[in-house]
Amino acid sequence: MKQRTLWPVILITGLAVTACGSAAPTQSSSGDSSSKIVVWDWKSGEPGVASYIEKAKADFATKHPDVTVEFVAQPFDQYYTLLGAATQSGKGPDVMLFNGGGQIRDRVNDLLPLDPYVAEDKQRLAGWDAFSKDGKIYAAPVTLQGHPIYYNKSIYQKAGLDPANPPKTWDEFAAGCATIKKATGAKCFALGNKEGFGIQFFMSGLGPGILTPEEYDAWIAGKRDWTSPHVKQIFSLWKKVNDDGLNNDGANSTALFNDAFAIFNTGKAATIIGLMSDVGHWKDFGEFLGADNVGVMAAPVVTSGATPVLPYDGGIGYGVAKSAKDPQLAADLVRSLTSTGALSAFYAGAGAITSDTTIEVSQGAPAVAAIVSRIKGGKPALHVALSSKTLDLMGRLSQKLLSGSASVDDVVEQLAASDKVS
Repeated sequence: MKQRTLWPVILITGLAVTACGSAAPTQSSSGDSSSKIVVWDWKSGEPGVASYIEKAKADFATKHPDVTVEFVAQPFDQYYTLLGAATQSGKGPDVMLFNGGGQIRDRVNDLLPLDPYVAEDKQRLAGWDAFSKDGKIYAAPVTLQGHPIYYNKSIYQKAGLDPANPPKTWDEFAAGCATIKKATGAKCFALGNKEGFGIQFFMSGLGPGILTPEEYDAWIAGKRDWTSPHVKQIFSLWKKVNDDGLNNDGANSTALFNDAFAIFNTGKAATIIGLMSDVGHWKDFGEFLGADNVGVMAAPVVTSGATPVLPYDGGIGYGVAKSAKDPQLAADLVRSLTSTGALSAFYAGAGAITSDTTIEVSQGAPAVAAIVSRIKGGKPALHVALSSKTLDLMGRLSQKLLSGSASVDDVVEQLAASDKVS
């Protein structure tokens, strides 16, 4: 789950340019000087990634100077529907962008396994698991995506709380929320659940403080016990937070992208479960609040024995269609889109925490250091382990929980049934 702002369809054609790349030039496997690769994504039209796209184009051009690349930036809210229709009609792109997890795993029958093409990149890049199924890789990771809990240090300070010492337990957190509201009028959480995305952030952001390490690992491994009291507690807490007035008003009618982020940016809420990359993240928040005012906290411990970790996976990645006319050529473009030069530009331009473990970020904002320091001990995000079908259902049911039209028991029963058949 990444950028969900609607963008117009933007065509960028004739992208063969010459510049320094990360690999030595090779010939197109087709040998056709009129070859063209079509790429679909929802990122290439954004100003913040312009330098990333240019670097990737330049790297690819050193290897295939006679090949044209056409980027088609689709609106995210329609992306997978449009992609599915195009693929079924035989008019799909050669290279396409995916969110890690269920969105790509549900579509591997239409994708080319990339293992023989990306072998040289395995050690340099992280996040492969989110783009893999049954031991095969179907996309190369561009970013790492996770769900840090951000807090506004200036609000903490105004409320008389120590901004350098965020709460460690849920009781401490809830008490701090009451203090903040009384002193500043700010809500505790900025939440947007209009699209049903808020529950995904909540599950992965706060879940590490609720599930024990054993339950967490079993969940990721596919051995999910939906009847577990701790699993139910995720959804009970989701409802309780809202019932207790800790969320902004009208969470079910507030878009996560980007209305909920705006609530946090304007100081109307002290806390938000955001992203690592590359919107609703440390850089966006720092531009509004000041980099030094953006704090990152671990999930407050709700359950005795829970050990909070940073929840993250491969964020977005490019795959190759099984129908691509020239698989080697398309795979070479994917490698250019994940080259060190391109990903360095993505970090610099958009603030993305990229998949490239060789990129130096120690001189970045304090929040970056806090996030990156936890990557080594992190674990996959809980919601990413679920299928896109189950995630869609969870979004709808989460809205019913907030409105009071469904019970926790009913919700977990329906989700268990969906997870079983997915």
